[in-house]
This record gives sequence, C-alpha cells and structure tokens, in this order.
Amino acid sequence: MKTNVAKIDPANMDQAALREAAELVEGGALVAFPTETVYGIACRADSNALARLTELKGRTAEKHFTLHIGEKNAVDEYVPAIGVKARKLIQNSWPGPLTIVFELDGPAQEQLRGKFERDVFESLYKQDSIGIRCPDHPVAAALLQQTSTPVVAPSANLAGEAPAVNALQVLAQLSGRIEMVLDAGPSKFGTSSTVVKIGKKGLQMLRRGVYSQEQVEKFSHLTFLFVCTGNTCRSPMAEGVFRKYLAEKLQCHVDGLSQVGYKIHSAGTIGSSGFPATGEAVAACAAKGIDISAHRNEGLSEELIEESDFIYAMEQVHLRRILALEPEAAGKCMLLTPNKGIPDPMGHSQEAYNRCLNIIEKGVKKRIGELVV
Repeated sequence: MKTNVAKIDPANMDQAALREAAELVEGGALVAFPTETVYGIACRADSNALARLTELKGRTAEKHFTLHIGEKNAVDEYVPAIGVKARKLIQNSWPGPLTIVFELDGPAQEQLRGKFERDVFESLYKQDSIGIRCPDHPVAAALLQQTSTPVVAPSANLAGEAPAVNALQVLAQLSGRIEMVLDAGPSKFGTSSTVVKIGKKGLQMLRRGVYSQEQVEKFSHLTFLFVCTGNTCRSPMAEGVFRKYLAEKLQCHVDGLSQVGYKIHSAGTIGSSGFPATGEAVAACAAKGIDISAHRNEGLSEELIEESDFIYAMEQVHLRRILALEPEAAGKCMLLTPNKGIPDPMGHSQEAYNRCLNIIEKGVKKRIGELVV
C-alpha cells in the first residue's frame, strides 16, 4: 500500500484533500492528521475498522479508543446529561489538549444504545464510560466536521514508540500501513493530551499531559453567589442552606465542598463588609443544623459577579443591581425563588426569620434539584 501525503496549510486549507481524507475514513481507511498535541490516526468507529487499528497499534481489544469531535457542542450527541462541573470544564478547555472520560449511568446508556447502531455503540462505550477529545487545530476540526461517522483517533505511533509530532515521524513508523497523511507541519505542544475522568467521584486525573492537575481543577471549579441587601440575613442563610444540601447531593462533608471544586459565597448590594450575620439569622440556621456564626458580610462587586457561575438574588432590586454592575451576567443570574422575591426579615421577630429561612430552604432545594452534578 502506498501512503498518500497531502500537504495542507491550516490558514488556507485544501478542501479537496480534506474531502478525500474524510471519505477515506468513512470507508474504513486510516488517515493520520495533525492536532495541537501530537498527530493522530483517524479511524471510523466500527468493529472492522477498529480491528485493523488495534492490530496496527499493537493494542489489546479491551483498551479504549477516544472519540474525537470537530466542535465542542457535538459532545451532547454522545453524553445525554452533562453535569455542571463537566460543562464548565468543557467551556474552559475545549477545543484544547484535554481528553474527558465521562461516566454514564444505566438510563443514559440505554438511551444511547437506542440512538446508535450496535457496532458503533459497543465501539465507543466501554466500562460505563466514553472518552472524548475536541482538538484545537483547524485541520483536525475541519476533518472531523466533514466526516459523517464517529471517529476515534489514537496517537500516530506503533506500540513502544513515541507519538509522532510531524508528518515525517508518522511516515517513519506507518508508511505503507495507512492510507493517507495530512501534513500541516509540526504539532504545537509535541506532547499528549491530559486525560481526566469526571463522574460520581468528581474529577480524577488519569494522565498528565499538556495541562497539570491544578489547571484542570481550576477549569472545572464552580462558584455560586447569593445576593441580598446587607448580606447579614437572607443571603448568608441561603449560602448556609445551599452548602448543606449541595453537600448531601454530592455525598461529601460541607467542609469538603471546596476540595471537590464547589465554592459558595454571598454578598450585599449596599457594599458594607466585616459585619456578622444577625443573631436571628444565626439562630434560625442553627435550628436546622447549619452554622453561619463565622459569617462576615461582603459587598457585591464586579469581580464577584464575573467569577460566579450561578447567581441567585433574593429580590428583583438585587437582580437589577447585579446587571447594572455587569450586564453580561444576565444569563447566569436569577431569583432564588422564581417569580417572587423573599421578604427582608431585618428588624422583625425570630419567627419572621424562621419563616424567611423556610422560604429560602424551599428555593434552595428546587435550585439544587435542577443541577446535574
């Protein structure tokens, strides 16, 4: 077999060469192509093509191959319910040198089993999971977008050899054994992608590559912000209640939320800082096993708004203040209790605080119920 080499300029791509490469992959052939990490071997995700790829790579049939997608939104075709941390990770790292292994529960697998042909499903989904990467290279993206079948793409090298980082290295190992190489020059990083797994146990580093564990964890951190007027009554109570129920949902200790990548804050629109929560707010929370005695109020700021992923306001006036400071936050801020505000108990009886907390607790339960984690 002769391996065809097509030189391709990422800034002015040869569409004919890309179409030829896509058609070869769709027909079951193997095509080497550039990514920002190393060169990969594009292969159609079905048993016949994968058997040839497995033999070429010298891998066992049980070892996973990673699905490659041409744009990050395509992940929704393969993972039906993406958790909020995984969504944040995708938003911050794709396209880029990160492979994400998604855990899938039984209902999700059954949904996907009905969506894909059996051969494709069994090729992509193994051990209740699927690994997906969205490379940050224009040639890779164009090839994957033009290929009508799901494509896996391990590194372009033989077992025991270093992954190829340019077309010459691909040919040195694979010439005559694959149909085509798209030569777009050397890969940017010259090292493999980082691989993480995300699921019930949170984020697990499986292989360090371009990104460190610290970088990946930062990509996936989620911040929740609760806003009221003075940050001494409603929002600190909401913060405390949210911590309790989020920890229960994640099956972790309240003090461990930050360790698994969740930050919860509260702030007030009047801008004061350093004051504790009112005694009545502390007492109301304590009656539900929630300790907010260490709380000190903080003023709402543009920085807090920008770094938050979900912002819950107590009343419309707070929403207006948030959007006045940061108009682009409209898509991530909302009332804690939809369609109505939560009255301010400041200056009222302990019973009023208790009633307020019950309203807050109901709203928090609903909001946490909406979160896919």
